[in-house]
Amino acid sequence: MRKCMERLINGLVKENPTFVLMLGMCPTLAVTTSAINGIGMGLATTVVLVLSNIMISVLRKVIPDGVRIPAFIVVIASFVTIVELLLKAYIPSLYAALGLYIPLIVVNCIILGRAESYASKNGVVYSAFDGLGMGLGFTFGLTCIGMVRELIGAGSLFDIMIMPESYEPVTIFILAPGAFLVLAFLVAIMNRIKLAKGKDTGVGGNCDDLCRNCPNTNCGGRGIAGKE
Repeated sequence: MRKCMERLINGLVKENPTFVLMLGMCPTLAVTTSAINGIGMGLATTVVLVLSNIMISVLRKVIPDGVRIPAFIVVIASFVTIVELLLKAYIPSLYAALGLYIPLIVVNCIILGRAESYASKNGVVYSAFDGLGMGLGFTFGLTCIGMVRELIGAGSLFDIMIMPESYEPVTIFILAPGAFLVLAFLVAIMNRIKLAKGKDTGVGGNCDDLCRNCPNTNCGGRGIAGKE
């Protein structure tokens, strides 16, 4: 259970696909004109991530190494098709809003990357939690960007008007340049928080400080045992 929780935290915080690894930027910048779109795309990707990780983990000893990438893509494409048909049948408004970016989940580097680096080398349960953590981290990133863009660019959140009638929306934030601006500011805020936490724990932001505070004296670094 501890390792499962580590996989969840890893995807949400340590290796957040949006704010840390900077993966999946195409849907991140394109569909986050509103918070609902961000949640929708994030959850759709999460479902595909979890199911594809499970299936690839189950088949990891059966798929030959020479064709593993094509096999992974076939598995991912199958689940994306299922998700696309379900959205079209039961949530047509979200399906219309996301449009072409739903089938493009197939080539999302987050999904193929987790399949190659984790699911193909680990058990089913851990792979499922890894996919869930990365998917929730992606959903969190898209939702945050969508909320900021919708609030500033339209004065609403989740299609509910928040700002007073006198508020004049800054429409650039729901256009393409606004996506880059919001992403840059949120990444900067996250990096600032991480830097502040590093200072609080006595670990600096450069290599010398990291080595100075590292308890491992056998790695060839400077360590804390006076290798200065």
